[in-house]
Amino acid sequence: MPSLLHEAIVELFRNRPVMAAELLHEALGVPLPRFTEARIAPAELSDIIPRELRADLLVLLLDDRPVLVIIVEAQLQWDPDKRFAWPAYVAGARARYRCPACLLVITPDAALAARLSQPIVLGPGEASVTPLVLGPDGVPVVKDIPEARARPELSVLSVMAHGRSEGGLAVAIAALAASVGLDPERATLYEDLVLTSLSEAARTALEELMTIPNYEYQSEFVRRYVQQGREEGREEGREEGREEGREEGKLVPLVHLFERRLRRRLSPEERARLATRVREEGADRVSDLILDLSAEALGAWLVVDDER
Repeated sequence: MPSLLHEAIVELFRNRPVMAAELLHEALGVPLPRFTEARIAPAELSDIIPRELRADLLVLLLDDRPVLVIIVEAQLQWDPDKRFAWPAYVAGARARYRCPACLLVITPDAALAARLSQPIVLGPGEASVTPLVLGPDGVPVVKDIPEARARPELSVLSVMAHGRSEGGLAVAIAALAASVGLDPERATLYEDLVLTSLSEAARTALEELMTIPNYEYQSEFVRRYVQQGREEGREEGREEGREEGREEGKLVPLVHLFERRLRRRLSPEERARLATRVREEGADRVSDLILDLSAEALGAWLVVDDER
């Protein structure tokens, strides 16, 4: 079952199809044909290839007619079967739309990106398919808020690639600002992705930044996220209360993301067990589990915690 990280990457391109062309040209230096439209095309290729083959996403560039098919694949780990499936994706898309086709692979792992970039030799002669691979180092660092607002999906992808780096805080603030004004469902998703992509240090720095007097908050979500911790501290009037507020501020996005994965609300008991896990294992570790485990495994993870 695809992980949340895999689905999140695909969803960003689904929400902004032209981002596939933008990254090919801006990040990988691939020359593109003239086009006036980028749209999502059916990713099922079994009508061309005599077996079920489904790419993550097909982006079709058009200039009255198809001029380029970009097959977008999110890859989180090495899968030797892809070396056989990907050439079929390219051939099938090329045959269906009667235009050039290429393969764009997005991966958050730099070492995996280098491995996936190797040409796939099809057989004797010079026939081969070379994936165009974008690893974390190739994703643009978007810190400028106007740029982030113009391309919010790229801004979120930037946080996913660089949120745990030294400049992660600035990238996160730009992405959170870009979520303001989007439809609620998309804004919530992007906010969740930003928070789960930050290191513990960046999340702590975000809280400290928001306590600076007269600081102008960049997004409604950031105000809610930090204000909850402050209110808890004021109500208690003690350092323990302030610490609980900070912990709750970290827990809120994890609970929300957990509930999105399970497609139901957590019970008070499950929320308490999750809070215990966060204290014991750290928010980063729990975030990784939310991204990597299936919904069924996540539910079992909470039950196991209760039985330890």
